[in-house]
Amino acid sequence: MYDVTALGELLIDFTPTGHSDQGNILFETNPGGAPANVLVVLSRLNMKTAFIGKVGNDQFGHILKAVLQDQNIDTSNLLFSETVNTTLAFVHLDEKGDRSFSFYRNPGADILLDKNEINEETIKQSRIFHFGSLSLTNEPSATATITAVEFAKKHKVLISYDPNLRIPLWKSLDEAKQQIKKGFEYADIVKLSEEELEFLTGYRDVLKGTDILQEQYGTSLIFVTLGANGCFYRNKHVYGNKEGFKANVVDTTGAGDAFVGGALYKLLTMNKSLDLLNHADFEEMVTFANAIGALTTEGKGGIPSIPSREQLVDFLKKNNSYSFLNDY
Repeated sequence: MYDVTALGELLIDFTPTGHSDQGNILFETNPGGAPANVLVVLSRLNMKTAFIGKVGNDQFGHILKAVLQDQNIDTSNLLFSETVNTTLAFVHLDEKGDRSFSFYRNPGADILLDKNEINEETIKQSRIFHFGSLSLTNEPSATATITAVEFAKKHKVLISYDPNLRIPLWKSLDEAKQQIKKGFEYADIVKLSEEELEFLTGYRDVLKGTDILQEQYGTSLIFVTLGANGCFYRNKHVYGNKEGFKANVVDTTGAGDAFVGGALYKLLTMNKSLDLLNHADFEEMVTFANAIGALTTEGKGGIPSIPSREQLVDFLKKNNSYSFLNDY
Protein backbone atom coordinates (compact mmCIF):
# COMPACT_ATOMS: atom_id res chain seq x y z
CA MET A 1 0.00 0.00 0.00
CA TYR A 2 1.25 3.48 -0.90
CA ASP A 3 0.23 6.72 0.79
CA VAL A 4 0.87 8.77 -2.36
CA THR A 5 1.76 7.83 -5.94
CA ALA A 6 2.72 10.65 -8.32
CA LEU A 7 3.11 10.74 -12.09
CA GLY A 8 4.92 13.25 -14.27
CA GLU A 9 8.20 14.96 -14.98
CA LEU A 10 11.47 14.10 -13.29
CA LEU A 11 14.25 16.33 -14.55
CA ILE A 12 17.45 18.20 -13.87
CA ASP A 13 17.21 21.87 -12.87
CA PHE A 14 20.28 23.89 -13.80
CA THR A 15 20.32 26.52 -11.05
CA PRO A 16 22.61 29.60 -11.27
CA THR A 17 25.28 29.67 -8.55
CA GLY A 18 27.25 32.81 -9.38
CA HIS A 19 30.02 33.53 -11.86
CA SER A 20 33.37 32.03 -12.78
CA ASP A 21 36.63 33.97 -12.55
CA GLN A 22 36.10 34.83 -16.22
CA GLY A 23 32.64 36.26 -15.47
CA ASN A 24 30.67 33.34 -16.95
CA ILE A 25 27.46 32.20 -15.25
CA LEU A 26 27.91 28.96 -13.30
CA PHE A 27 25.07 26.43 -13.05
CA GLU A 28 24.53 23.70 -10.47
CA THR A 29 22.68 20.52 -11.46
CA ASN A 30 19.77 19.92 -9.07
CA PRO A 31 17.25 17.06 -9.28
CA GLY A 32 13.67 18.28 -9.58
CA GLY A 33 10.30 18.03 -11.28
CA ALA A 34 7.10 19.02 -9.50
CA PRO A 35 5.57 15.57 -8.84
CA ALA A 36 8.92 14.23 -7.61
CA ASN A 37 9.35 17.22 -5.29
CA VAL A 38 5.97 16.46 -3.71
CA LEU A 39 6.96 12.84 -3.08
CA VAL A 40 10.27 13.79 -1.48
CA VAL A 41 8.43 15.93 1.10
CA LEU A 42 6.10 13.04 1.91
CA SER A 43 8.88 10.48 2.01
CA ARG A 44 10.88 12.62 4.43
CA LEU A 45 7.78 12.63 6.64
CA ASN A 46 7.81 8.82 6.60
CA MET A 47 4.98 8.36 4.09
CA LYS A 48 5.20 5.48 1.61
CA THR A 49 5.46 6.83 -1.93
CA ALA A 50 5.85 5.70 -5.55
CA PHE A 51 6.77 7.54 -8.75
CA ILE A 52 5.55 6.91 -12.30
CA GLY A 53 7.51 8.51 -15.14
CA LYS A 54 10.30 8.30 -17.69
CA VAL A 55 13.87 9.59 -17.92
CA GLY A 56 16.61 9.14 -20.50
CA ASN A 57 19.04 6.24 -20.34
CA ASP A 58 21.81 8.76 -19.75
CA GLN A 59 23.89 10.05 -16.86
CA PHE A 60 21.16 12.43 -15.69
CA GLY A 61 18.47 9.75 -15.83
CA HIS A 62 20.50 7.38 -13.65
CA ILE A 63 21.32 10.18 -11.21
CA LEU A 64 17.60 10.97 -10.87
CA LYS A 65 16.66 7.34 -10.22
CA ALA A 66 19.35 7.13 -7.54
CA VAL A 67 18.05 10.33 -5.91
CA LEU A 68 14.51 8.93 -5.65
CA GLN A 69 15.77 5.62 -4.31
CA ASP A 70 17.87 7.49 -1.76
CA GLN A 71 14.63 9.19 -0.62
CA ASN A 72 12.92 5.77 -0.24
CA ILE A 73 10.55 6.44 -3.15
CA ASP A 74 9.45 3.34 -5.09
CA THR A 75 10.95 3.58 -8.60
CA SER A 76 9.58 0.33 -10.05
CA ASN A 77 7.49 2.40 -12.52
CA LEU A 78 10.31 4.81 -13.41
CA LEU A 79 11.28 3.84 -16.96
CA PHE A 80 14.28 4.64 -19.18
CA SER A 81 13.95 5.89 -22.76
CA GLU A 82 16.54 4.47 -25.16
CA THR A 83 15.87 7.13 -27.78
CA VAL A 84 15.43 10.46 -25.99
CA ASN A 85 17.44 12.21 -23.27
CA THR A 86 16.35 13.31 -19.81
CA THR A 87 14.51 16.63 -19.76
CA LEU A 88 16.57 19.63 -18.58
CA ALA A 89 15.33 22.94 -17.16
CA PHE A 90 17.40 26.09 -16.81
CA VAL A 91 16.30 28.22 -13.87
CA HIS A 92 16.63 32.00 -14.02
CA LEU A 93 16.42 33.86 -10.68
CA ASP A 94 15.57 37.52 -10.13
CA GLU A 95 16.79 39.61 -7.18
CA LYS A 96 13.93 38.31 -4.97
CA GLY A 97 14.71 34.66 -5.69
CA ASP A 98 11.64 34.28 -7.92
CA ARG A 99 12.32 32.06 -10.88
CA SER A 100 11.50 31.57 -14.54
CA PHE A 101 12.41 28.59 -16.70
CA SER A 102 13.67 27.59 -20.11
CA PHE A 103 13.53 23.94 -21.12
CA TYR A 104 15.41 21.36 -23.17
CA ARG A 105 12.40 19.13 -23.86
CA ASN A 106 11.69 18.95 -27.56
CA PRO A 107 11.28 16.12 -26.95
CA GLY A 108 12.30 15.06 -23.45
CA ALA A 109 12.05 11.55 -22.04
CA ASP A 110 9.21 12.45 -19.64
CA ILE A 111 6.76 13.17 -22.48
CA LEU A 112 7.36 9.73 -24.02
CA LEU A 113 5.59 7.90 -21.19
CA ASP A 114 3.00 5.65 -22.87
CA LYS A 115 -0.42 4.63 -21.53
CA ASN A 116 0.58 0.95 -21.79
CA GLU A 117 3.46 1.60 -19.39
CA ILE A 118 1.20 2.67 -16.51
CA ASN A 119 1.03 0.13 -13.68
CA GLU A 120 -2.64 0.15 -12.64
CA GLU A 121 -1.94 -1.94 -9.55
CA THR A 122 0.39 0.72 -8.10
CA ILE A 123 -2.35 3.35 -8.43
CA LYS A 124 -4.99 0.99 -7.06
CA GLN A 125 -2.84 0.40 -3.97
CA SER A 126 -2.52 4.17 -3.26
CA ARG A 127 -4.45 6.44 -0.92
CA ILE A 128 -3.75 9.54 -3.05
CA PHE A 129 -2.73 9.87 -6.70
CA HIS A 130 -0.99 13.17 -7.58
CA PHE A 131 -0.26 14.62 -11.02
CA GLY A 132 0.43 17.95 -12.70
CA SER A 133 -0.33 19.60 -16.01
CA LEU A 134 3.18 19.37 -17.49
CA SER A 135 2.59 15.76 -18.51
CA LEU A 136 -0.44 17.00 -20.50
CA THR A 137 1.62 19.21 -22.84
CA ASN A 138 2.50 16.48 -25.38
CA GLU A 139 1.63 13.00 -26.56
CA PRO A 140 1.95 10.22 -25.64
CA SER A 141 2.33 11.39 -22.01
CA ALA A 142 -0.97 13.32 -22.10
CA THR A 143 -2.95 10.15 -22.87
CA ALA A 144 -0.84 8.20 -20.36
CA THR A 145 -1.66 10.78 -17.68
CA ILE A 146 -5.41 10.65 -18.31
CA THR A 147 -5.23 6.84 -18.34
CA ALA A 148 -3.55 6.91 -14.92
CA VAL A 149 -6.09 9.41 -13.55
CA GLU A 150 -8.94 7.22 -14.80
CA PHE A 151 -7.38 4.25 -12.99
CA ALA A 152 -7.36 6.36 -9.81
CA LYS A 153 -11.02 7.31 -10.32
CA LYS A 154 -11.97 3.69 -11.01
CA HIS A 155 -10.37 2.52 -7.75
CA LYS A 156 -11.75 5.46 -5.70
CA VAL A 157 -8.27 6.87 -5.00
CA LEU A 158 -8.21 10.56 -3.99
CA ILE A 159 -6.83 12.65 -6.85
CA SER A 160 -4.53 15.64 -6.26
CA TYR A 161 -3.73 18.01 -9.13
CA ASP A 162 -1.26 20.84 -9.74
CA PRO A 163 -2.25 22.93 -12.80
CA ASN A 164 1.34 24.07 -13.20
CA LEU A 165 1.54 26.75 -15.91
CA ARG A 166 4.86 26.79 -17.79
CA ILE A 167 4.04 28.85 -20.88
CA PRO A 168 7.18 27.90 -22.93
CA LEU A 169 6.09 24.25 -22.93
CA TRP A 170 2.76 24.84 -24.68
CA LYS A 171 2.12 25.38 -28.39
CA SER A 172 -0.41 28.09 -27.54
CA LEU A 173 -2.15 29.60 -24.51
CA ASP A 174 -5.49 28.32 -25.81
CA GLU A 175 -4.21 24.76 -25.87
CA ALA A 176 -2.69 25.24 -22.41
CA LYS A 177 -6.01 26.41 -20.97
CA GLN A 178 -7.94 23.58 -22.61
CA GLN A 179 -5.55 20.86 -21.46
CA ILE A 180 -5.03 22.25 -17.96
CA LYS A 181 -8.78 22.44 -17.43
CA LYS A 182 -9.02 18.76 -18.36
CA GLY A 183 -7.26 17.92 -15.10
CA PHE A 184 -10.01 19.66 -13.13
CA GLU A 185 -12.54 17.17 -14.46
CA TYR A 186 -10.91 14.50 -12.27
CA ALA A 187 -9.34 16.32 -9.33
CA ASP A 188 -10.55 16.19 -5.74
CA ILE A 189 -7.72 18.42 -4.49
CA VAL A 190 -6.16 21.30 -6.45
CA LYS A 191 -3.27 23.60 -5.60
CA LEU A 192 -2.70 26.60 -7.86
CA SER A 193 -1.01 30.00 -7.76
CA GLU A 194 -2.68 33.41 -8.15
CA GLU A 195 -1.30 33.62 -11.70
CA GLU A 196 -2.72 30.21 -12.60
CA LEU A 197 -6.08 31.12 -11.05
CA GLU A 198 -6.24 34.30 -13.15
CA PHE A 199 -5.17 32.43 -16.30
CA LEU A 200 -7.94 29.83 -15.88
CA THR A 201 -10.80 32.02 -14.61
CA GLY A 202 -9.97 35.59 -15.57
CA TYR A 203 -10.01 36.55 -11.87
CA ARG A 204 -7.09 37.15 -9.53
CA ASP A 205 -9.56 37.56 -6.66
CA VAL A 206 -9.20 34.24 -4.84
CA LEU A 207 -12.78 34.02 -3.63
CA LYS A 208 -14.33 34.78 -7.01
CA GLY A 209 -11.85 32.65 -8.98
CA THR A 210 -12.16 29.57 -6.77
CA ASP A 211 -15.93 29.98 -6.68
CA ILE A 212 -15.96 29.68 -10.49
CA LEU A 213 -13.76 26.56 -10.42
CA GLN A 214 -15.79 24.92 -7.68
CA GLU A 215 -19.06 25.67 -9.43
CA GLN A 216 -17.76 24.41 -12.79
CA TYR A 217 -15.96 21.27 -11.61
CA GLY A 218 -17.22 20.57 -8.10
CA THR A 219 -13.63 20.46 -6.77
CA SER A 220 -13.74 19.38 -3.12
CA LEU A 221 -10.61 21.18 -1.91
CA ILE A 222 -8.75 24.14 -3.42
CA PHE A 223 -5.57 25.85 -2.23
CA VAL A 224 -4.28 29.08 -3.80
CA THR A 225 -0.71 29.76 -2.74
CA LEU A 226 0.09 33.47 -2.39
CA GLY A 227 3.89 33.45 -2.07
CA ALA A 228 5.06 35.32 1.01
CA ASN A 229 1.41 36.11 1.85
CA GLY A 230 0.59 32.50 2.64
CA CYS A 231 -2.41 30.65 1.28
CA PHE A 232 -6.15 30.83 0.58
CA TYR A 233 -8.09 27.60 1.15
CA ARG A 234 -11.62 26.38 0.65
CA ASN A 235 -13.73 23.27 0.58
CA LYS A 236 -17.47 23.19 -0.08
CA HIS A 237 -18.35 24.60 3.35
CA VAL A 238 -15.56 26.87 4.65
CA TYR A 239 -12.87 29.15 3.27
CA GLY A 240 -10.18 31.42 4.64
CA ASN A 241 -6.65 32.80 4.45
CA LYS A 242 -3.58 31.81 6.41
CA GLU A 243 -0.53 34.07 6.49
CA GLY A 244 2.86 32.71 5.51
CA PHE A 245 6.16 32.54 7.38
CA LYS A 246 9.09 34.89 6.98
CA ALA A 247 11.97 33.21 5.19
CA ASN A 248 15.43 34.13 3.89
CA VAL A 249 14.50 33.53 0.27
CA VAL A 250 17.25 32.22 -2.00
CA ASP A 251 15.28 30.31 -4.66
CA THR A 252 11.51 29.72 -4.80
CA THR A 253 11.85 26.59 -7.00
CA GLY A 254 9.86 23.75 -5.44
CA ALA A 255 8.13 25.86 -2.77
CA GLY A 256 4.65 25.21 -4.16
CA ASP A 257 5.40 21.49 -4.46
CA ALA A 258 6.67 21.44 -0.88
CA PHE A 259 3.38 23.08 0.18
CA VAL A 260 1.44 20.32 -1.62
CA GLY A 261 3.51 17.62 0.09
CA GLY A 262 2.83 19.17 3.49
CA ALA A 263 -0.90 19.55 2.83
CA LEU A 264 -1.24 15.95 1.59
CA TYR A 265 0.68 14.71 4.62
CA LYS A 266 -1.76 16.44 6.96
CA LEU A 267 -4.75 15.16 5.00
CA LEU A 268 -3.46 11.61 5.31
CA THR A 269 -2.81 11.89 9.04
CA MET A 270 -6.18 13.57 9.72
CA ASN A 271 -7.96 10.86 7.71
CA LYS A 272 -11.12 12.98 7.33
CA SER A 273 -13.46 13.46 4.39
CA LEU A 274 -12.48 16.57 2.41
CA ASP A 275 -15.98 18.01 2.86
CA LEU A 276 -15.78 17.62 6.65
CA LEU A 277 -12.60 19.65 7.12
CA ASN A 278 -13.30 22.66 9.34
CA HIS A 279 -11.41 25.91 10.04
CA ALA A 280 -9.31 24.31 12.79
CA ASP A 281 -8.29 21.50 10.44
CA PHE A 282 -7.32 23.99 7.74
CA GLU A 283 -5.41 26.11 10.26
CA GLU A 284 -3.31 23.08 11.18
CA MET A 285 -2.89 21.81 7.62
CA VAL A 286 -2.02 25.12 5.98
CA THR A 287 0.30 26.31 8.76
CA PHE A 288 2.25 23.08 8.39
CA ALA A 289 2.30 23.27 4.57
CA ASN A 290 3.26 26.97 4.62
CA ALA A 291 6.21 26.16 6.90
CA ILE A 292 7.57 23.52 4.53
CA GLY A 293 7.08 25.83 1.55
CA ALA A 294 8.87 28.70 3.31
CA LEU A 295 11.81 26.53 4.38
CA THR A 296 12.22 25.24 0.83
CA THR A 297 12.84 28.79 -0.45
CA GLU A 298 15.92 29.07 1.76
CA GLY A 299 17.94 26.66 -0.39
CA LYS A 300 18.66 26.22 -4.10
CA GLY A 301 16.98 23.69 -6.37
CA GLY A 302 13.85 21.57 -6.00
CA ILE A 303 14.68 18.34 -4.19
CA PRO A 304 17.93 19.52 -2.48
CA SER A 305 16.16 22.41 -0.73
CA ILE A 306 13.32 20.34 0.77
CA PRO A 307 13.75 20.38 4.56
CA SER A 308 14.35 17.37 6.73
CA ARG A 309 11.93 16.43 9.50
CA GLU A 310 14.35 17.91 12.05
CA GLN A 311 14.65 21.23 10.20
CA LEU A 312 10.86 21.46 10.04
CA VAL A 313 10.47 20.80 13.77
CA ASP A 314 13.06 23.49 14.58
CA PHE A 315 11.40 25.99 12.22
CA LEU A 316 7.92 25.48 13.70
CA LYS A 317 9.26 25.73 17.24
CA LYS A 318 11.11 28.93 16.38
CA ASN A 319 7.90 30.38 14.94
CA ASN A 320 5.78 29.38 17.95
CA SER A 321 3.84 26.86 15.87
CA TYR A 322 4.95 23.70 17.66
CA SER A 323 1.33 22.69 18.31
CA PHE A 324 0.99 21.87 14.62
CA LEU A 325 3.37 18.95 15.12
CA ASN A 326 0.87 17.03 17.26
CA ASP A 327 0.94 13.98 14.99
CA TYR A 328 4.72 13.55 15.14
